[in-house]
Amino acid sequence: MEGLKDGYYSEVSAYSPGQAMSIEIEKVLHHEKSPYQDILLLKSKAWGNLLVLDGAIQCSERDEFAYQEMIAHLPLFAHPNPKSVLVIGGGDGGVLREIVKHNGVESITICELDERVVKLSTEYLPEMAKGFKDPRVNLQIGDGLAYMKQNKASYDVIITDSSDPVGPAETLFGKEYYELVKSCLKPGGIACSQAESMWLHLHTIEAMFKFCKDIFPSVEYAWSSVPTYPAGAIGYLILGDSSCSVPKNTGQTTGEFRYWTPSVHSASFALPKFVLDRLN
Repeated sequence: MEGLKDGYYSEVSAYSPGQAMSIEIEKVLHHEKSPYQDILLLKSKAWGNLLVLDGAIQCSERDEFAYQEMIAHLPLFAHPNPKSVLVIGGGDGGVLREIVKHNGVESITICELDERVVKLSTEYLPEMAKGFKDPRVNLQIGDGLAYMKQNKASYDVIITDSSDPVGPAETLFGKEYYELVKSCLKPGGIACSQAESMWLHLHTIEAMFKFCKDIFPSVEYAWSSVPTYPAGAIGYLILGDSSCSVPKNTGQTTGEFRYWTPSVHSASFALPKFVLDRLN
């Protein structure tokens, strides 16, 4: 089992060269190869349970909320009245848990390619996967792109909760995918996607920024701190008709927020000069 040595799991990736994130492990909870990817669940000493797909840490129980809240609430609060939401990926259920906090949302469709991620997350990451129990959720197991091609102009918000652009998720980082996203949004709709680390993957972010400007009137990048992700930061590509940096949704919510606040929402769009220089 690659990555496990001397009681530590180390994430070593060719996509994030020159570094490794290591976490002390108590035990292996589960390991299998699904038809799509290698799935590993670990119990760590300091970060709770971990989900690892194809060697990349997807989440830890200790810091997952920082990612889940931002990728969900940035677009949901930027939209004045979101009713219908589509999630591509997100089989661990964390994004769903955050979306269902918005009482005004009427329907949530999630397309997850790998059914085993859903089942194993329900077993080993129950606090994340509890969003699947909400009656507004429609789970579609299969190719999200095929589903989107049959559901044009149907959604107020589309969230792409993908892993890195290797393996099954590679198609979710190309221009054709974002043209499809645009076609599935209702007028005034907003899209938000996992968009990598500005410290390690600025070339990827720059390329996405460039072609998305040909598709959407407003293209923005926001970020949050997530310690167990490469370089401790992860970004979000926010797409719409106008800037999403100020919350517009005043609808009621239920449940706790541990990372997102209105101030954090706006502050997350403030970028260091080295990033602005590349994106502008």
